[in-house]
Amino acid sequence: MSDKYVDPSGNTEQFRAFAHAPEAAAPAAPASRVPLVAGIAVAVVLLVAVVAWLALS
Repeated sequence: MSDKYVDPSGNTEQFRAFAHAPEAAAPAAPASRVPLVAGIAVAVVLLVAVVAWLALS
């Protein structure tokens, strides 16, 4: 049985196409941390408000 896999280095044209192809799993741009920081800030404010309300009641 013949092997159906074709090595891209076996042909110059195939190798050039392989070498210049963009990476399929390129890392995405880092996400902005502003929503995360804003969410944490809101949670801290709410926690302080609940603790103050419980302490004063």
